[in-house]
Amino acid sequence: MKATVLTLPSASHRLQQYMALTKPRVITLIVFCAVIGMFLAVPGMVPMRILVAATVGIGLVAGAAAAMNCLIEQKIDAVMARTKGRPLPTGEVNSLETLLVSGVLGGIGLSLLYSLVNPLTMWLTLATFVGYAVIYTIFLKPNTSQNIVIGGASGAMPPVLGWAAATNSMPSQAWVLFLIIFVWTPPHFWSLALYRAKEYAAAGVPMLPVTHGAAYTRRHVFLYTIGLSLITLVPFAIGMSGWFYLLVTLVLDGIFLKHTWVVWRHYSDFAAQKSFRWSIMYLALLFAALLVDHYLQPLFA
Repeated sequence: MKATVLTLPSASHRLQQYMALTKPRVITLIVFCAVIGMFLAVPGMVPMRILVAATVGIGLVAGAAAAMNCLIEQKIDAVMARTKGRPLPTGEVNSLETLLVSGVLGGIGLSLLYSLVNPLTMWLTLATFVGYAVIYTIFLKPNTSQNIVIGGASGAMPPVLGWAAATNSMPSQAWVLFLIIFVWTPPHFWSLALYRAKEYAAAGVPMLPVTHGAAYTRRHVFLYTIGLSLITLVPFAIGMSGWFYLLVTLVLDGIFLKHTWVVWRHYSDFAAQKSFRWSIMYLALLFAALLVDHYLQPLFA
């Protein structure tokens, strides 16, 4: 009995460390956008089997990609205040364990998608895994200041994955959602990079503030937000959404533009932190507005 009492907390702690490898807060937003993609793809309810299997499968593969990212970047994580508390830098988990966690989660997730959803979603999800865990993490992040811009393609895939899961297709509407997240990514991540620039420099990561300076980055944060504000109008322009979405997105865009204007013209680390935090809330609220509008439109047709 005594051995069991000692073992259970240890096992619980170990599971918590494995969970931390998957970056749960990041996965939550990824899965949320994928689920919205599923609902926007159909006029009514997404079949429950597809909804559950796709949500779990996409979430597991996203967790596997995050764990692989932690494995590859453990030396970088160890020198950055934001990431030095992760399981690998602290020694709570070793590289082999991380590789096994990634392999098991990814294998189960892809199997679920292939057998219970459709092969298209499985292959798209696998390509997204490779894009993030391999192309972005290994090749783009350490070698180019445009790492976030190019690598943002992988991060923008969740609504496309969700749409493919629900309909076994990838129409233009799904790629509009992709484009929104793709253009959202630079102002989102560069806001973080601005107040973490010294850490990225110490880690040898060529983020934009490190290679081009803070002033250049601040300006581009604002310019990308202008571009994002224009792109978020596309769903209304093409009849994909209605007036409710338009009104909500105008408010959200206005708030985001205000934050990034302050970052550009009246910079402080606090302003950049506020912009970064708002960008996360912004994307969640924008996609929530799309979902609500999707079911409101038939009521006013």
